[in-house]
Amino acid sequence: MKTLKGPAIFLAQFLGAQPPFNRLDTIAEWAASLGYEGVQIPTGGTGSIFDLALAAESQTYCDEVTGTLAQHGLAITELSTHLQGQLVAVHPAYDSLFDAFAPPELHGKPAARQIWAVDQLMLGAKASRNLGLDVHATFSGALAWPYLYPWPQRPAGLVEEAFAELARRWRPILDAYDAAGVDLAYEIHPGEDLHDGATFERFLDAVDQHPRANILYDPSHLLLQQLDYLAFIDLYHPRIKAFHVKDAEFRPNGRAGVYGGYQGWVDRPGRFRSLGDGQIDFKAIFSKMAQYDYAGWAVLEWECALKHPEDGAREGAPFIRDHIIRVTEKAFDDFVAVDADAGFNRKLLGLGGKA
Repeated sequence: MKTLKGPAIFLAQFLGAQPPFNRLDTIAEWAASLGYEGVQIPTGGTGSIFDLALAAESQTYCDEVTGTLAQHGLAITELSTHLQGQLVAVHPAYDSLFDAFAPPELHGKPAARQIWAVDQLMLGAKASRNLGLDVHATFSGALAWPYLYPWPQRPAGLVEEAFAELARRWRPILDAYDAAGVDLAYEIHPGEDLHDGATFERFLDAVDQHPRANILYDPSHLLLQQLDYLAFIDLYHPRIKAFHVKDAEFRPNGRAGVYGGYQGWVDRPGRFRSLGDGQIDFKAIFSKMAQYDYAGWAVLEWECALKHPEDGAREGAPFIRDHIIRVTEKAFDDFVAVDADAGFNRKLLGLGGKA
């Protein structure tokens, strides 16, 4: 068995214009001071601390980045193209909202924006390879999401065509990651067409079980959908290549449930919480990760409707560290082990000597 790595932290929710959150070296020093050993680095959005295009072409730049982090005892867990991945497939209803994830010159130009997003993912494969990483985190995007609830009744073939198109868009990207030796880990997330096990299976079928189509496991999104997030690990552990440690709670009431009633996060029955403040059974999750030999990183993603992010980050490192199971190298009852051979085993079974 393998012991997973951590604690690590996803930097996306902490980046900002003020120190220490505005530069890689200073945010690295901050993360290390809290006890983190790894950082998951976002590569899109305003105020980015990482040059994805340069990393794809320059080994020198990649060495400088890893060197900067190493000075603080940190490693890169994965690069993230969550923002760009969503732009690979956008339903027209969301065009204006998703423009914010792309450069200003692409706003109002969905076709050009999609080409840019695909190029970003291709750069992500090269950059990950140059950094010596074997997993990359992203989102799938969505074409069918507006038709999630089947009323009015969906026409026959609509969902199938959506996933066929999603596969057509992602297949060249998956092939590029395969050539780079990097797994693409899709975060299973509402708002994306890959939002539960059934949709992930649809996508796998559409891309012919592509070996690089894998999962970023985040139990918070499964709890809010009322999925069995432990059984999910049993079903899909061979494809789980990345892990966001994020808590959540679901407390339905007489006014709202899973869909939340269009309310803000504070008032929704289902909402994200800082680690330890929600309902997720992380002892069981980390046990299953150990059971199935997950050897990747445990990465805090902070998204809480109540607690200050810096408090969530400070509490997150010891929480993860305390949940990591250092796996055993021997069975607990080895001290009474009995040397045996086939003949002895047959004797014990009352079958006589050799077969």
